[in-house]
Amino acid sequence: MNTDPAPAIAVTPAAAPADRRVIVALDFADRRAAEALVDRLGDACGSYKIGLELLTSAGPGLARDLVGRGHEVFLDLKLFEIPNSVAGAVRAAGALGASMVTVHAMGGTGIMSAAVEAAREFPRLRVLALTVVTSMTGSDLADIGVDAGTEEQVLRLARLAVGAGCDGVIASPREAGVLRELLGPDRLIVTPGVTLEPEGAESTEGVEGGRGGRGAGGSGGTAGGHARPGTPRAAFAAGASHVVVGRSVSRAADPVAALRRVVRAAG
Repeated sequence: MNTDPAPAIAVTPAAAPADRRVIVALDFADRRAAEALVDRLGDACGSYKIGLELLTSAGPGLARDLVGRGHEVFLDLKLFEIPNSVAGAVRAAGALGASMVTVHAMGGTGIMSAAVEAAREFPRLRVLALTVVTSMTGSDLADIGVDAGTEEQVLRLARLAVGAGCDGVIASPREAGVLRELLGPDRLIVTPGVTLEPEGAESTEGVEGGRGGRGAGGSGGTAGGHARPGTPRAAFAAGASHVVVGRSVSRAADPVAALRRVVRAAG
């Protein structure tokens, strides 16, 4: 009779749950390219953003499939229409299983309230009000007759969003700090325009950029079309609840490694 102890069975630890505060933007022109990135990231990513280009190209099936695979989907529709149309689009997003959908705060209280009311049918769906698009500067606002700087306009629209019952706002990393002071601890602040700092800079970076200054994301230039960028670490330190990262991950030689750097910045 063999009395030797049974060999130990190697147990592979389950993959750590993905940090869903980090949303990867699927900014692609077709479904095949988007799915290739999703497959490559695997369990490392739990949340994806689908914008108008990909939704128009691939249709709603991709969003539905991502939800079916256990991912959260942020439908960045930037809805700006009559209230009935906005409500219908929000219900369609909820039916797909989306977790977040965006509506333009500059459309006013009427369309934001319509979006919030429509989302009540879908407990998991959060309505986010887009304040000032991250590609816009003060001069762009002046062009459309807005006599306010970007930070002032962001705060004005955030107050409207709160009054309409929105779950949170979209703004650049540079406004995250003042928005957190205004909105308190519970509402979502989702920041696109996030770019990775140079390799090795994570341990020394401060929180510049979260309070409307020039900051760590650049010095007045643009990063991927964003006029008010910032780094993940600065955004989270300033009060962002989520960051949206695009080219820094999707165009990286090793997207998984790049995503892990963003996650580390989340703390």
